[in-house]
Amino acid sequence: MKMKRTILALSTCAILSVGFIQQGSLAATSYTDQNTAVDKDTVHIMVDSQNQDELAADFFLPEATITTAEGIQLIVNAFDLNLDGIRFVKMPVASDYFKNANNNAWYANALIIAANQGFELPNDLDPNKMWTKEEFVYQLMHVMESKNALSMINVVPVKLADESELTIAYQGAIQRALALGFTKVDEKGNFNPKGEISRKESAELIQRALEYVKARTLPAQQ
Repeated sequence: MKMKRTILALSTCAILSVGFIQQGSLAATSYTDQNTAVDKDTVHIMVDSQNQDELAADFFLPEATITTAEGIQLIVNAFDLNLDGIRFVKMPVASDYFKNANNNAWYANALIIAANQGFELPNDLDPNKMWTKEEFVYQLMHVMESKNALSMINVVPVKLADESELTIAYQGAIQRALALGFTKVDEKGNFNPKGEISRKESAELIQRALEYVKARTLPAQQ
């Protein structure tokens, strides 16, 4: 029987969840597939809570890389983005916004939400292309900043050994992510902007972003 992509690389039935933010609900647990220790908080971001029974406890493949569609779904889920309050003249479909999208694919609704909720994505986006680190960080920062009233921060640019490889339009967002401690350079000072981003790294970035937003959100008035 062919093994489903839901187990191999974060796809249709393994879309990410943000259950880790439920205080006190998670104990520290380690998962060691591919010789990588993954804490319970990170695992909860990587696996849809409704489908955890489909994955063995030690088989989360944290080093598997993610596609563009999977990365978009992750950010949509993490920030609880939806289409509530938006009125459409006709029922939207993903291909209205992205010409290469399959309107019957598992990711279709996430693409529609992304197009209307703060993402900056090209019309010729390929949902199945593997997402790079710089693409993920840029979209994460853009959505986080556009959807939350956050204070400006003073950024002292980090000198990157591979700065010439950065997409110019992404530089500001990447420097802010570095300044906030969401991500970091390696021991040689490289950011690796064109490298594919792993499930574990994307989940950790999301976790830090949500913690940052939560710490700066005022409690609702009673």
